[in-house]
Amino acid sequence: MKKIVLSLGGSILVPSLESNRIAQYRDILREISAKYRIYVVVGGGGEARRYINAARSMDIDEATSDELGILITRINASLLMWALGEDAYPDIAESYTDAIKFGNSGKIVVMGGITPGQTTDAVAAVLAERLNADLLLNITAIDGIYSEDPKKNPAATKFSHLTPDGLIDIVSGGRMGAGANNIIDLVAAKMIQRSSLSMIVIDGTKPENIPDALIRGKFDGTVVSDDKKQLLPL
Repeated sequence: MKKIVLSLGGSILVPSLESNRIAQYRDILREISAKYRIYVVVGGGGEARRYINAARSMDIDEATSDELGILITRINASLLMWALGEDAYPDIAESYTDAIKFGNSGKIVVMGGITPGQTTDAVAAVLAERLNADLLLNITAIDGIYSEDPKKNPAATKFSHLTPDGLIDIVSGGRMGAGANNIIDLVAAKMIQRSSLSMIVIDGTKPENIPDALIRGKFDGTVVSDDKKQLLPL
């Protein structure tokens, strides 16, 4: 069974506790787990950034602020794990070794952050490398990778395909402080480059985009790969 690692943004899964997408993603993950071995790395989103900003206002150092963000990612991950019930491994992986071991159960593996200074995108990329995953799926609020932030510049160019080198060129100017909110961070991009991982970036505000891409090959995001061979469906 092919292995897919999903980097699921916290602002996608839990934009707020009152208007979350947990039930939608529960159903989507159950659908795709019938065909693929699934590992989900959940981000902290706006809630993590609020805690980090509160920590900074009290002059708490960046590494400790990151630890706070990691706790929030694990809370978000726990909500998803419990919603999945028996379809998920009944514990949050707190290391790559945990995730690999939990995956041997055949159940969906859910985790959050691991290390201060490392975003959940980077965690997902390292996990994909450790697993020799068939695909890294970056689920974000933008429908692909652009030459610039399309919210700031509507004329920005959207890329349907990038090589790992091209991805690094785009993200190399990104900020790396606690709570950084870029399309993907430089550490993750370098992991993708060195491991020749295939990644797709997709708009997660419409959860149905995920099975459409993975199962039906209906995809309108960005593919990052060494070549332009047909990637979807896997």
